[in-house]
Amino acid sequence: MFTPEPMQAVALYLLTDDLPHAATALTACGMFNPETVLNPELNEQPAEAFRQVFHSASNRLEKILAHAPVNLPAADNELRNLISIEELTALNQQLGEVWQEFSALEELEHKLQDQYTTLSQLLETLQKFDRLDVDLSLLKTPKQFLNLHIGTIPLKNLEHFRQSIALAEHFLEIFHRTENTLYVVVAGTLNYQEQVQAVLEYAEFRPLSIPTQFQHHPQLVHADLSAQAEQLRQDLNSLKQHQCELGAQHAEFLQTAQQQLQQASSYATLGETLRGHGQFCLIEGWIPRSEVAHLARLLNTALANPYVLTHRKPEFCEYAKVPSLLKHHPWLKIFSTLVQNYGIPRYGEFDPTLLFAVTFIVMFGAMFGDVGHGATLALVGWFARQKLQQVTPLFIAAGISSSLFGFLYGSIFGFENVLPALWLSPLHHPFLMLKLALYWGVGFILLATIITIVNRFQAREYLDAVFNHTGIAGIALYLGGFHAAATWLETHAFDSVQQLEFFTPLLLVLGYKWHENKLPLMERILVTAIEGFEAVMSYLTNTLSFLRVAAFSLNHVALAIAVFTLADMMDAPASWLVIVLGNIFIIALESAIVTIQILRLEYYEGFSRFFSGNGRAFLPLRSGVK
Repeated sequence: MFTPEPMQAVALYLLTDDLPHAATALTACGMFNPETVLNPELNEQPAEAFRQVFHSASNRLEKILAHAPVNLPAADNELRNLISIEELTALNQQLGEVWQEFSALEELEHKLQDQYTTLSQLLETLQKFDRLDVDLSLLKTPKQFLNLHIGTIPLKNLEHFRQSIALAEHFLEIFHRTENTLYVVVAGTLNYQEQVQAVLEYAEFRPLSIPTQFQHHPQLVHADLSAQAEQLRQDLNSLKQHQCELGAQHAEFLQTAQQQLQQASSYATLGETLRGHGQFCLIEGWIPRSEVAHLARLLNTALANPYVLTHRKPEFCEYAKVPSLLKHHPWLKIFSTLVQNYGIPRYGEFDPTLLFAVTFIVMFGAMFGDVGHGATLALVGWFARQKLQQVTPLFIAAGISSSLFGFLYGSIFGFENVLPALWLSPLHHPFLMLKLALYWGVGFILLATIITIVNRFQAREYLDAVFNHTGIAGIALYLGGFHAAATWLETHAFDSVQQLEFFTPLLLVLGYKWHENKLPLMERILVTAIEGFEAVMSYLTNTLSFLRVAAFSLNHVALAIAVFTLADMMDAPASWLVIVLGNIFIIALESAIVTIQILRLEYYEGFSRFFSGNGRAFLPLRSGVK
């Protein structure tokens, strides 16, 4: 529960002829994580050719299914007969031939789609010329006696441009406009060509090119382009229908191919890690201790020739490469996911999932304590469980915790005078809430540091576990400093007892830092002093961070007061509408903010102390293709 599953290092010695059958047995076990064999004497990869053909075939099948979806059976881990490399090669060739048929259709589809996109763009461009009652082809070529310009000008230049063009004895026609741009036609005699050109430049005129396809009146061009677009749509629909028919034609073959590739996938995947020499082969990997006997039974069934299966407990020096298999109740899956967002516990390291779940739920309730709001979250989690899926337990647990704290606070939908507080009201006891949050933070940090010490002892880092600022000396420093600070705040005295309980562990920590820093003298003094100061400040700032637990419980009340203040300024039924909408706003916004704040506390004040997060995920050998 609190550490990854105990693992065994497995070595399977067998004949190369039995490799395919061993692969199916290891896949059927479902709990074997293969490991690459590092042995210079075993320099051959007996499954490499098979693996290459498999990947070629599976890629072809994937591309085919992207164009012709076929209902394929789900993958399973049952023992099956594996196809030979000759059969796999033939299957790959057949898939290649089928893909050629789909590839030709795909190429044609891309061509038609490109043409349709071009027509759509032309129709969009044509909209700008709708108001021009003229054959558009006439606007594309220079005229013998006519000075003609078509283009755009900024809207801000219109008035000055209109006046200047009129002086040059040209007329201006606006045929389209956008928010800041005008599309215009300027026409006149060639006598004032130079003056008009200067006016155009001054007005920031930009010439507009007319597509070559626009050869007639805009309405005629639109009708022609629309007809072409409709024909392309019909062609694309016919092409898709042809793809579906082709998929149905090959459906039986594709189902068979998928099944055969599913059977071959375990051997192909295993081929990346196994090594051999001649007729001898070695498979190594990791398996949970509880699954060793099951694997032995499967191998006895699958292998006809003699083999040797050995298993042992991982050596301490191997812990860094042992995969971590984490098993939790399904209700903890979302919390496990949140933990793994930070990192995967290293093998032998403390798994914080359960601790994370408990502290998360408690802090959420303390920061978002309200009977009505919590009940709403829980009900949303329950009725939306099909959509929320693995997040459902988070909603329900957080909602229940919020409701329980709501009873303790005497708060329901922001009303503080409906339910009697079974414990205390944050609104009326703010300093007590801050004090309790501070003590919660102290307990949280102490627990995290204790876990760090346990991890260090398990990693055989004994000096670090005892003398580092995250070790036993660090706990003494933290408790001594906290007690000295509390005493000073009450008595304004920092006597010899407080000095002793603070400076003694600090000197131990500094001595350890001095021992660890192998630097020149002056650098060693400076680095030791900085690290000692950082150790003290980290305990202080991390503890003060937990004041946000109280701050958000007060903020929750303050938001409710703000909602009721707005409601009091209105008459019914508007006031009740404000109350309802205000509560919805509080539930949606503040619950999200509280969640983010709790994750920050968990990650930075908790995990960063004891959780390396650099473990390897357990990846068992599975069958199935992409």
